Amino acid sequence: MGINKESNVEANLQIGPTDQGMIRLYIEAQGIEIPMDFDPDEAREIADEILAAVAAAEARNS
Repeated sequence: MGINKESNVEANLQIGPTDQGMIRLYIEAQGIEIPMDFDPDEAREIADEILAAVAAAEARNS
């Protein structure tokens, strides 16, 4: 599945800090649980990538 292919899969996403000082992205879909832990620097890079994608999508929709 590519980034531009639509999907009917529903998923829940939770984001928050862990008690170990990491940032966890927790994805749950169709009985599958995927915890993904990142150190703060990695999480900041992911946040920057999300913001860049938002800007690109907004520019495309203008």
